Parts: sequence; C-alpha cells; structure tokens
Amino acid sequence: MTRRQRRFAATTRHLCTILTTSGLLAGAALTGAAPADAVSRAAGRIASGVAYRQFDVPAAKGTVHAHLLTVDLTDPHVQVDLLSPGAVAARSRVSTMAAAAGAVAGVNGDFFNITETQHPGVEATGASVGPAIAQGRVLKSAVPTAQRFGPALPPDTDTTDVFGVGVDRRARLDRLTLAGSVRTPDATLTLRGLNQYALAQGSVGAYTAAWGRTSRKRATCGSDTDRAAGCSRDTYEVRIRAGRVVASSATPGSGAIAAGTTVLLGREAGADRLRALAKGERVSVREHLVASATRIPYRFAVGGYPVLRDGRPLPGLNDSTSAVRTAVGYANGGHRLLLLALDGAAAYRSGMTIAEVASEMRRLGAADAFSLDGGGSTTMVARTAGAKAVSVLNHPTDSPERAVANGIGVFWKP
Repeated sequence: MTRRQRRFAATTRHLCTILTTSGLLAGAALTGAAPADAVSRAAGRIASGVAYRQFDVPAAKGTVHAHLLTVDLTDPHVQVDLLSPGAVAARSRVSTMAAAAGAVAGVNGDFFNITETQHPGVEATGASVGPAIAQGRVLKSAVPTAQRFGPALPPDTDTTDVFGVGVDRRARLDRLTLAGSVRTPDATLTLRGLNQYALAQGSVGAYTAAWGRTSRKRATCGSDTDRAAGCSRDTYEVRIRAGRVVASSATPGSGAIAAGTTVLLGREAGADRLRALAKGERVSVREHLVASATRIPYRFAVGGYPVLRDGRPLPGLNDSTSAVRTAVGYANGGHRLLLLALDGAAAYRSGMTIAEVASEMRRLGAADAFSLDGGGSTTMVARTAGAKAVSVLNHPTDSPERAVANGIGVFWKP
C-alpha cells in the first residue's frame, strides 16, 4: 500500500460515519457518493436475499477498493431487472433510475453512444451498444460491432453478447440476435436494426416509441468497418401506423414516436427499398431477439462482454490497461448474482485490468462473469436502512455522478 493509500485508510478509520443497523453508510446524498471520509469496511444486509460488502484487492498498479452486492435469486422476494431512463436514446444517473423504479440496489450497465466528435452536428444519442430487455419486453438490438463505443472486445465476442435473467429466475450469459422482417405486397425485406444508434450499411432498421425523442440521424453515420466514417447521404424513412404507410421523408427524423407507430429508416440499398413504398400501402413489421443458449424467455438482459466462462477467464483478455470497472457474475447454476463495482476515489483510481477483473470474479465464486461499462460510469447504489431512496456507495470518478444509458436494478417486493 502506498503512503497516500495508508493516509487515506487512516483518515477513513478516524472519520467514518455511524453505520446503520444494516451495516451500510448513513446519510449519503441521493445523487452523490458517500463522502470520502465515510468509506467503511463493513458488510451488511440490504434486504432478505440482498447483501453488501466492501474490501481491498491487490492489483498490478496498486491496491483497489471493491464494492460487492450479492443477490440470491432463489429468494421469492428478489427480482433483477433493467434500470432505464425511460427511453433507449436517453441517459440518467444510476441513483435517479433506481429511485424512480423503486430498486433497493443497482449498478450501471452497458457501454453507450456517449459522444460524436467524429460527426460534427450529429447528436450523440446516449443509446446503449448491445441488446436490452426490460420486464420481458425487447427494447433494442445490438449495433454492428464496428460501431461499438468502449474498449476493444476480447476475441470471439461481439455486440450481441448479453448478461440476462430468464423467466425461470436463472442468470445466463448469451447472445441475442435480431430476427425481423418488413413484409410489403411486393417483397419481404430483412430487418437489420431495432432502436439502434447505428445501422449496417445498406440496411433497414425499425424505431418505436421506446426509442424516445432523439434524432435518428446518428443511425446513418459510420460504416461496417469504421465508426468514424461519414454519414450517409442516401437515406429514406417511412412511418407505419395501423399496418399502412402514412408518411415518408428523405432525411432521418426526430421527436416522439406515438405508441402503435413504427418508423422504418433505410440507408443506401435499404433507402432504395423504402422509396418503393407508396402512401397507404400495406406494410407488416415483425421483430424479435433470438437467444443462442436457451429457449427460456428473458425477463431482463443487458449488453457488455463476457470475461469468464465455466470458471475460466476468456483467452486474450487485456492485461495491461487498468481502469475503474463494473462487472456482474453468477454462481450456483445462475441462482446467485455478484455485482462488483470498483471505487473511484483518488487513492484507488488506478483500477484493474480486465484480466484481473476476471480473476477476481472467479475468486469471489463466479462461474461466469461479464464486463459492464467502467471508468466514469462505474456506480453502485443501495438503499440504507430507514431511507426512502438509494445512496451512492462507491466514489464515481465523475463528479457529479455520470448519466448513463441503463443499469442493473435489484428489487425487493414483499
């Protein structure tokens, strides 16, 4: 431990606040972290089936401080689901989403379209990279892998990888791919996107009320090999309501999409196919996500990438770049969840490599583990005893707390 870390720990022991009977920190602000002098080494129960503890972990670039939520999915009162800002193309703080949804705990989720410096004048959507399912409802599918935001993926992984919990209350790692079609009187087109911030070249994607109000322009930018490639000048979209074309436009639109309405957006060859549709023409749009590992429907799923399978770290994990991280894993045949968030306080900000995260998740008992967004996005929240809302338990590196695309929420229902 460095001199600075020893001094931080000594200050912590001297100035830590009084713990609640559940062993959690008292008095942390709703949208901010617990103050730096309030970090304790205590463990405690948030609710039946939901426990929290924190501890130090030695890493290649120095000691890091870890926060861990353990969730028992066999407890009938416990559920896990997606935390959402209310639209796919939107962002919110983990603490805000958890409080609004009534979660007792949670962490941040998938990587997302955070900036658009390569495309001046194009709005960053805030939409997540991978598939998303909330309360059994499909919200979106994965962007093309080349259009992904975030660190380089390990070999043999892609944007369709998810962590999810099925209706059987078991957690899994899986891949969810879009299967969809656009049927017209003359042809059937393959649907290549659902509420995505990026579409494959030459494709057609669908946007529903779940997308939100944000412009769909970003979906026509980049290429199948380069996220920074320019925006297509060959685009077209049509609006479908009650099974018929009701409007069309040569440019991607924005604004809320009414319930029961679908907007089809095409680029290049996809735009040509949509131009052939006349107002009033019948069009049927169908879409669903197909799982590669199970036939059990998912109640919840979130994107990221796997780091541990069957107790073994994936080959090719990065072992040189350290950062603050968030990860989720499971044990006991998918019945016990482990939600890990590293602390972003200055004394611990050196973080861990992805290879170290995989090893730590295995040490904690996970059979499979999954990396979520990290850095300034890493946030863990929980409701302290007697509190009406959650508090931030770790120290996010961003101040104030970063708004993110989604998260994993832990719910307790009597």
